[in-house]
Amino acid sequence: MPSSPLSPVRPRWRGRLVLAVAAVAMAVAAYFVWSHYFAAPDETARYQFASVQRGSVEELVTATGTLQPRDYVDVGAQVSGQLERIHVEVGTEVEAGALLAEIDPTVLQSRVDATRAQLRVQQAQLAERESSLALSRLQLTRQRNLMAEDATSKEALQNAEAAVRSADAQLRALRAQIEQTESNLRADEANLAYTRIFAPISGTVVSIAARQGQTLNAVQQAPTILRVADLSTMTVQTQVSEADVTKLRVGMPAYFTTLGGQGKRWHGTLQKIEPTPVVQNNVVLYNALFDVPNPDGELMTQMTAQVFFVVAAAHDALLMPVSAITAAARAGEPERRTGGGAAGPSARRAAPETNGASTTIMVARPDGGFEPRAVATGVSNRIQIEVTSGLAEGERVVSGVLTDGAARRSAPR
Repeated sequence: MPSSPLSPVRPRWRGRLVLAVAAVAMAVAAYFVWSHYFAAPDETARYQFASVQRGSVEELVTATGTLQPRDYVDVGAQVSGQLERIHVEVGTEVEAGALLAEIDPTVLQSRVDATRAQLRVQQAQLAERESSLALSRLQLTRQRNLMAEDATSKEALQNAEAAVRSADAQLRALRAQIEQTESNLRADEANLAYTRIFAPISGTVVSIAARQGQTLNAVQQAPTILRVADLSTMTVQTQVSEADVTKLRVGMPAYFTTLGGQGKRWHGTLQKIEPTPVVQNNVVLYNALFDVPNPDGELMTQMTAQVFFVVAAAHDALLMPVSAITAAARAGEPERRTGGGAAGPSARRAAPETNGASTTIMVARPDGGFEPRAVATGVSNRIQIEVTSGLAEGERVVSGVLTDGAARRSAPR
């Protein structure tokens, strides 16, 4: 078989390709060895940078609270007896004056009937005593007329006068007894009326403490039957630590979220800080309360609320990480080695400051280095801090210093 005229060329091209691949591999290996063992280290690889951006920041005091109805009444029994019937259930909405429950009125009704009967007897006795007094007065008049004609004795006249006084005294005593009986009757009728228990306010029945058929004893204190609450306005009761309570002021804005609220915020205004603390596990806590409207009934009794009191806020402000302040101190010494000699001492003096203070941070330069710069700060939430002057949007600041191992891993290959 005759050979192709191109056959001797193929081995030559294969050899050249192998040589080219070997040369590229040797160049890559040489660059790797040089960059890791002979090239000057990239100092900026040791630092983390963050860009200055616009946003909102809030200084907050956080606390955990519970929800309670602002207006509620524990409805109790003012008389003893068997709870004959309960007309509502938990969750029933009632208007003020609606019938809630009834107590067996048999005993109290018999008392009312007996008192009324006693009153009728006394009224009949009153009529009799009034007649006796009238008769005594007639007899006294007759004795006086006879005495004027010297037709009777002085003793008879004195007896007639004594009879009038006695009849008048008995009449006044009976009238006092009637007043007492009428007072007892009013009390008995009131107790009888208390067997029918009505809603004192409009709202929702949130709990029932008694059961139908239960015997209630109201001798020493009124037993609670149920609670009616107005759920249209809820009170958030929070417990704030003694370290944070000094930051709170009545009238400051507050908001909270609930576990099932999917991040929804309810807003209110701090209304009261109770001066008497609650000590739990040797921790001193103060109750802070505020109201929030609940027109849709989404908020329920005893819900847990994560509460945020807004101490200060800034919106559409320049923000940088709070870590940029502490990172400036650690960035000072390496920066002096890279040519920014004046940066080191200034950065080492930098430390976290309170809001509204002036501090020094490290800002990245376009040429790859960084420089110290004094900035004025504002509101902080411990993660971000407002920059009121000294920086522009988009500038990059040193926000952290990496360890040597982390720096080598993050350095470009």
